Amino acid sequence: MPERNPDEVNYPPFETEDLRKNLTNFLNSDFAPDQVGGACKVGNFKWGVYAFFDYDREPIYVGQTNEKLRTRIRRHLTNQRTDAVAMSVLDPFEVYEVEVWPLPQFEGVNGKNPDAKAHLDALERLIYERALAKSKFGAVLNEKDPPAATIHIEVPKSFRMRIVSDDVHAIRSHPDFRIARRSLIISRLAQVISERKVQGGLRRVLLTQAKRLQWLAERRYIGLGGEASVEVENSEAEGSED
Repeated sequence: MPERNPDEVNYPPFETEDLRKNLTNFLNSDFAPDQVGGACKVGNFKWGVYAFFDYDREPIYVGQTNEKLRTRIRRHLTNQRTDAVAMSVLDPFEVYEVEVWPLPQFEGVNGKNPDAKAHLDALERLIYERALAKSKFGAVLNEKDPPAATIHIEVPKSFRMRIVSDDVHAIRSHPDFRIARRSLIISRLAQVISERKVQGGLRRVLLTQAKRLQWLAERRYIGLGGEASVEVENSEAEGSED
């Protein structure tokens, strides 16, 4: 079989195609909420809250939508059309699992409905606070805090699924790959901060990412032997030409 010219290949890179396929499987999964109606495809719920988790199952981002979960989550993970991705707040390569909390009782309700919006805000705040409590860093990568809840609600049933295949997991889960990738994102974020006037939230994201990088690097260092793995300098080699 003749070799194909990579410049003539008309399909996306393997990892990109893999993400799109697995994300589609997630969004097309049937889900039956407790409160209202029968099963519906996860991505077709209009109102809801979502959270992203990294390869350590660490919560890294929480958001809300009233334009369909499918639209909002795809925008985050498959293109640059959100501030969080464009400004290197959120790296789609770090997302291992997605969890959603749909609000089916508000299907068909206008996006400006005050009752629905109050419920959505309250749910986002609850999920955000849960994420902070579960995070080993006590922080996620949201640039802004969700609004304070104005009503009391119960957290609805959720749906969670891995969106990374075994093949991609084998590539991206290697600690050295993750350290390099996170370092790159920190560099991009620091450049964004240096080039424009930013609010404190973006600097908080940079600090959180730095803590996450330090934790990864320290775990890798210790896992390979820590201090015992450091070579001792050969003093006899110094000045051997004298």
